[in-house]
Amino acid sequence: MGLKLAAFLAAASLAVSPADYVAGRQQADGGFAEPGGRSDPALTAWAVLGLDATGRRPPRPAAPYLREAPIADTTDLALRILALRALGEDVGALTARLERQRRPDGRIGPLVNSTAWAALALDRPGAATIRYLIRAQHRSGGWSWLPRGAPDSNDTAAVIRALRARGVRGKPIRRGLAYLRRLTAPSGGVRLTPGRAPDAQSTAWAIQAYVAAGTKPPTAAFRFLGSLRRPDGSYRYSRRYAVTPAIVTAQVLPAVARKPFR
Repeated sequence: MGLKLAAFLAAASLAVSPADYVAGRQQADGGFAEPGGRSDPALTAWAVLGLDATGRRPPRPAAPYLREAPIADTTDLALRILALRALGEDVGALTARLERQRRPDGRIGPLVNSTAWAALALDRPGAATIRYLIRAQHRSGGWSWLPRGAPDSNDTAAVIRALRARGVRGKPIRRGLAYLRRLTAPSGGVRLTPGRAPDAQSTAWAIQAYVAAGTKPPTAAFRFLGSLRRPDGSYRYSRRYAVTPAIVTAQVLPAVARKPFR
C-alpha cells in the first residue's frame, strides 16, 4: 500500500503543468516573482507571453503592474509592448516611445538585440531596420547581442523570429538555422555559445526559431526540455543548475506550445 501511495503521489506531482507553475508565481501586486524574490517587470512580461502561448491569462490582472513598473532599456520597452498587447491593452504611447529610439543606420536602440525585439514589437519596423538586421549577420550565420559582438544562439533565434515575422525568407534564415544546428549538443539541447553546456532557454529559443522559419524543430530538442522538467512543473536551467525557475519556465512555454512571438 505504501508503494502504491508513493506512486500515486509522484504521478499527481507530475500532473502540475509548467503553465500552472508560472501562473503560481504571480504576486498580489500583479507582477511575477522568482521563489523568494519580489515582482520583476521583465519576468512579468515573460510570464504573460508564456501563458499567452498556452492560451491562458494571468490569474490576476497584470497590466496595471506592467504599465507602472519602470522600463530599463529599449529591449525592455519592446518586451513590455508585446506583453501588454497580448493582454489586449492599448500600447500606442509605448510604441511611439519606441519609434523615437530609431537610429540613422536602422537600429532601434543601441543593440542588435534591441533592434530584433523592436522589429517584433512594432507593426511597421521599416525597411532600414530589416536591412540592418540582415547586415548584422556574422559569417558564421549567427547574430550577436551588440554590434561587432560574438554571436550566440539566443540572439540568433531572436533575429530569425523578427525577420520571419516581417516576411524575410531565404539565405539569412537558412544560415541562421545552420548556426543553431552547430550549437546543438548530441542530447538535443542547444548551447548559448560554443563550449557551453546546453540549457533550457537556449533550446526553447531555438525551437521558436525553427517554428518561425516553417521548419520542423528537432524531436531531440523537446526530449532535452522534457529531461529538465521538475515535479513542480518548472524547468531546470540545465542539467547542472536549477536557477531562476520562473523565467526559465516562462520562456520554455512558447517553445513547447510551438508558438513563436508574432
